[in-house]
Amino acid sequence: MDYVLTTNGLEKRYKHFQALNDLTMHVPKGAIYGFVGKNGAGKTTLIRVICGLQEPTSGEYTLYGKRNTEKEIVKARRRMGAVVETPAVYSDMTAEDNLKQQYYNLGLPSFHGLEDILALVGLKDAGKKKVKHFSLGMRQRLGIAVALVGSPDFLVLDEPANGLDPQGIVEIRELILKLNRERQITVLISSHILDELSKFATHYGFIDSGRVIKEISAAQLAENCRKCVCVEVSDTKALARVLDGMKIDYKILSDKTADVYGKINVSLLASALARENCEVISLKELDDSLESYYISLVGGERHE
Repeated sequence: MDYVLTTNGLEKRYKHFQALNDLTMHVPKGAIYGFVGKNGAGKTTLIRVICGLQEPTSGEYTLYGKRNTEKEIVKARRRMGAVVETPAVYSDMTAEDNLKQQYYNLGLPSFHGLEDILALVGLKDAGKKKVKHFSLGMRQRLGIAVALVGSPDFLVLDEPANGLDPQGIVEIRELILKLNRERQITVLISSHILDELSKFATHYGFIDSGRVIKEISAAQLAENCRKCVCVEVSDTKALARVLDGMKIDYKILSDKTADVYGKINVSLLASALARENCEVISLKELDDSLESYYISLVGGERHE
């Protein structure tokens, strides 16, 4: 697999605190990588390190095949756009003037593509309105617009939906999907709004205490989190025979319990099991979620 970003044993220590602890992660090219962790887990520190705002204490990271210790890492970073913590915009300027300032900052020879960027983020009609009069959602979209100056193909967003109302959250989600699907921009997005993240992320990295404890694709996560009925019976071998005959997917957990996937007719199942001299002891419907999966990783029973 082709990776835009990889880290290997990355550490960041401050005087009395270790923010990153042997952190290893892999962001595939073309992915929307959801970086999941509670406040203080190390998400923003990692983002600041890969953006070159801080140096790691030890370990390394690779961006487009260039190690952070190589001179070429500066060139590789030009392919990145980032919004770290809060959008870095000028409150007394318009959206257009903020973008022009970023063109100047990057040393670009013209304002080519400026109008397209404003249209893309839904700010083409902002006109002469100064940023200090923008809603929070407009400011977030402007921050992304500034990050898009220079046509990056890797976008790093630190909690872009934080504090937004439901409409603002939808707008940010649709914008990220558009950038990913239409412009093939790889996106690394940190977020604690897990239900929202589950609507568009293609890959996940779960971080706790400065360490990535699990990386998983959306497809694998869906498999782990799909709805099922936990069935307790007197004999799971008999249960397996019955479910095979009914062409129902299942997973045997022990001699007495199994997870049964899909919709089942309880009466038909009980009757079929009775013919196998197998007793149904209990049925419990389970509906796992990204949030409960994350909680199980950091604090409860681990999912494998």
